[in-house]
Amino acid sequence: MEVKCLEKLKEVTEQEWSEVNEFNREITDEFLQQAHLSPQTLNQYKSSLKLFFRWVKESCGNKSITDLKPRDALRYQNFLMGRGLSSSAVKFKRSSVSSLCGYIELYYSDEFPLFRNIYNKKIPNPAVDKRHKKEPLTEEEFSMLIDELKQREEWQMVAYLLFTYITGCRRGESAQLLRETVRYKKAIDPKTKEEKGYYLTSDIRCKGRGTAGKIRRFPFDDVAMVALRKWNEVRGEDDCEYMFVKKTKEGKVTPLAAGAFNYWCSEIFSEIVGRRVHPHLLRSSRATNLALSSNKSIDAIQSLLGHNSPDTTKIYIVKDNDDEIDELF
Repeated sequence: MEVKCLEKLKEVTEQEWSEVNEFNREITDEFLQQAHLSPQTLNQYKSSLKLFFRWVKESCGNKSITDLKPRDALRYQNFLMGRGLSSSAVKFKRSSVSSLCGYIELYYSDEFPLFRNIYNKKIPNPAVDKRHKKEPLTEEEFSMLIDELKQREEWQMVAYLLFTYITGCRRGESAQLLRETVRYKKAIDPKTKEEKGYYLTSDIRCKGRGTAGKIRRFPFDDVAMVALRKWNEVRGEDDCEYMFVKKTKEGKVTPLAAGAFNYWCSEIFSEIVGRRVHPHLLRSSRATNLALSSNKSIDAIQSLLGHNSPDTTKIYIVKDNDDEIDELF
């Protein structure tokens, strides 16, 4: 059954936020000062909590969060689900409110000794809904996509696709790639002092806890390097240090926001391939093709993707269940 978004939630305006209960605004600002959270996580929490407290103002008489009850939490969850949000989006918005409640329980127990997290265990999480079938790109589809973009001379897109696919990195990690990368030489084995078969990027901040997150250097091959150098040559001279960029109307070159990769995927790559493409699909496609077409080990793929557990890596590898059934018979 197709799930439709009934009403997209609009971001909270400054005027709307100024009308929210004063304590709710103050505790939100204080909560967002936590230094152990990454800037990206803090921005997500900020947006999510503002949406919650706008709803509280409109639906709960602008009460203080300390006066809310679990039934209010359930009503908010139902409100989000009624707007057609995905289960993952609802869960994140629920967890942000729950985290704030936990913060109040821990640090304001002297002022509000009877307050408890309004999202208790009795409120069920929304059922997981898979709106789009997870279908990685085959090696043939990926090659066709690259060939078409080369025909169009979209060299920045070619460089992005090859680098992102080969490294298995996320869109936010690709956005951090430095232009100086095109001058790098291949990695050297510290024991033998011999040249390895790959290059390494500079330090890139990846998904992880804390403000620094997990710092990694991504390995990539000659195919990606050739594409990066081609784009660097076509791009010409400018002062921006990042590899993927855009030019403003005034002629200024600025780093390309990670969201631009979403646009490329949905509006350009999807049209070429003939089905839905999104940035994270490249990561799953790389893992699946390495496992099923190249017979690489889970350990090797785990290392490439930077997962802490092979169980996480297995989630990225999409197999046809018919293969396992065929083996039984």
